[in-house]
Amino acid sequence: MAPATDDEGSSMDVDAPAPASDQKVADVLKKDNITPSASAETASKYPDMALAQSLHKLAMMAGPEALLGVDDAKAAGVPDDLTETVMKQVGGEEVENPSLYRHLKSTLGWDAKSGILSDEDLTAMEEKHKTKVSELEKKVEEARENAGDMEVLDARFEVARFSAKSLSKDDALEAYDKVLALPKLSSGKTIDALMESARVALFHSDTKKNKEMIDRASKLAADGGDWDRRNRLKVYDALSKILARDVKGAASLLIDCIATFSCNELCSYTDFIAYTIVSNILHLPRTELKAKIIDGPEILSVASEIPVVCRLVNSLYDCDYKGYLHAMVDLQPILVADRFLQPHSGYIMRELHVLGYKQFLDSYKSVTLENMADSFGVGTEYLDLQLSRFIAAGRLTAKIDKFGGVVETNRPDLKNAQYKDMIQKGDLLLNRIQKLARVVDL
Repeated sequence: MAPATDDEGSSMDVDAPAPASDQKVADVLKKDNITPSASAETASKYPDMALAQSLHKLAMMAGPEALLGVDDAKAAGVPDDLTETVMKQVGGEEVENPSLYRHLKSTLGWDAKSGILSDEDLTAMEEKHKTKVSELEKKVEEARENAGDMEVLDARFEVARFSAKSLSKDDALEAYDKVLALPKLSSGKTIDALMESARVALFHSDTKKNKEMIDRASKLAADGGDWDRRNRLKVYDALSKILARDVKGAASLLIDCIATFSCNELCSYTDFIAYTIVSNILHLPRTELKAKIIDGPEILSVASEIPVVCRLVNSLYDCDYKGYLHAMVDLQPILVADRFLQPHSGYIMRELHVLGYKQFLDSYKSVTLENMADSFGVGTEYLDLQLSRFIAAGRLTAKIDKFGGVVETNRPDLKNAQYKDMIQKGDLLLNRIQKLARVVDL
């Protein structure tokens, strides 16, 4: 993998985007509905996050208690030949990662598959990689002796990117540490190395290391990073927040990047829009949901590729609660099939239920269970169970008259709540002042 070249490698270079002149890159960017940028051209392809999504889907489908059944896999758009495709990708020339291949053999039960690579094949591949790394390290030494800082940086990035593609997580992170240890490294290239390190950690599901790298890069970007890198870091940070279940924090970051997305190395634009809709539907007010999500031109441009997610948000806005629950059923396998959303699929489905019930009840002072059940297309017993659980947990301000079969809403009095909160805080402040006064008197 030859390093991508640009004009911002040494300490004397200016961190400014270069013009996107390559027609091939421009065509790809146009297809993905994003604006060309220098980072979109130079960002390392590896580790391949699309491959990480494929590995996650296979893991969800593996074992006797698979979370993603055959029908759900089809509903989520998982191809029938995904296993064979991944086997060829990981073991073939595209990736050639023996450590990853061995891990997949043991966890996904590839031993019985035809065309599986033997241990001898993988050992030979490892020896081949050792030779390759030695050659790349030799190029680093030659650049250090005969060239300048820019050439040393390029050679060191080449080692790191090969390691990210074909070696283990520890080898890749160690290679990027060597990049970061170079003297006179510009802030722009430091941010690039940190983002690529974060992607290595993310590929291998090391969320702690991923967050550490993103935090370091964010501090540098805040002190003087260029606009493009700060914009891309928002996407990295948003997906990190999704993994940490900070959905509200991720939602605001994602919606800020819709018109300027250029982070294809991390996720596709279609997936990015799906994350934006799923996270923002839980937190945006109806007026903003209409303006920023439902009528957003960038979202409308890919709506045909994510019909379930778009149907979900449109059904909620149109108060089509039966269609809303049907869309939630169709959404479930999509959540499970995504490596960022799957750990929180139960949480997201629960919050979507609360959101739908709350919006419906806000329109009534009281409503019969039967009418509400008809609106949602469910049985009264199921609805009674759902509502009672959410009311007991304090998620819905209502009460159920089981004898009369009526749900009565208790709208909170905002002014009284604010008054009580102010009184409580005032009492606390007076108590602290009294304690301080006694200390001063002593």
